[in-house]
Amino acid sequence: MLKGINPIISPELLKALCEMGHGDELIIADGNFPSESIGKNSVVIRADGHSATDVLDAVLSLIPLDTYTEKPVALMEVVKGDDTPTPEIWREYDKILTKYETEHHDIEMTERFAFYERAKKAYLIIATGETAIYANVLLKKGVVKV
Repeated sequence: MLKGINPIISPELLKALCEMGHGDELIIADGNFPSESIGKNSVVIRADGHSATDVLDAVLSLIPLDTYTEKPVALMEVVKGDDTPTPEIWREYDKILTKYETEHHDIEMTERFAFYERAKKAYLIIATGETAIYANVLLKKGVVKV
């Protein structure tokens, strides 16, 4: 264990976050996301038993979002024709994003299959045990300024 690092961040996840550079993307995936098949060319880390909100909070405590892009966060939009109301978890994400990125966390809503295509290029996919649907979130890593 390390002091000051959220215990949700496993050694393997800490290593992957450190390896990511400016502009690299990561996915925090819900339990229904096809993490292994989409992530064939990515680092896939299991975080079963953890919610997507807890993982988002832990990840954003360590990395900044990209300030050189207009929308450094993307969500998978509700499929047209699906009668699912606006997912409550999106409000939770906004609160967490505001906690760490008060001025720059504009969110891009991405169609399901476009989200999958973008996710195939992500450096990292964190497969959570999140049970909420439409809870997948993409983050673009920014520059760490010291």
